Amino acid sequence: MTPYSLAYTLHVLPALIWVGGMFFAWMILRPAAVSELDAPARLKLWPEVFRRFFQWVWVAVVLLPVSGIGLLHLRFAGFETAPAYVHAMMGLYLVMLALFLRVQLLQLPQLRRAVEVRDWTAGGATLGRIRRLVGFNLLIGLALVAIAAARPVL
Repeated sequence: MTPYSLAYTLHVLPALIWVGGMFFAWMILRPAAVSELDAPARLKLWPEVFRRFFQWVWVAVVLLPVSGIGLLHLRFAGFETAPAYVHAMMGLYLVMLALFLRVQLLQLPQLRRAVEVRDWTAGGATLGRIRRLVGFNLLIGLALVAIAAARPVL
């Protein structure tokens, strides 16, 4: 395996885990939970889902910039010579990171507190905010995948 193919693999896999996990949660798990569980059970489920998923997102958050910078130097000899799509991908990663940190550091603790005290109204409102942020992050992640797939072959 060449250094480039290793860096590329370490870049694609965490992106797939992060974006694919959001797609699964948004399009499959949430609708199934809504149809099968009452509100308190759903609110109890999500903190554990987020805990498990966010462990993997943290891996992605670290590996994506490390592998991305490696690819940048292996392929383009630095940021200055990188094409516009690379700049766009880096900028969108920062937006995704900011949204993830907002959920992880601000919204998730509110959800956990609401579940602990059985304040289902507050928990539902917080989960709704998390759902919107994750949905927005999913759209950005899908745009990033499209940018990567449509990149010019150099």
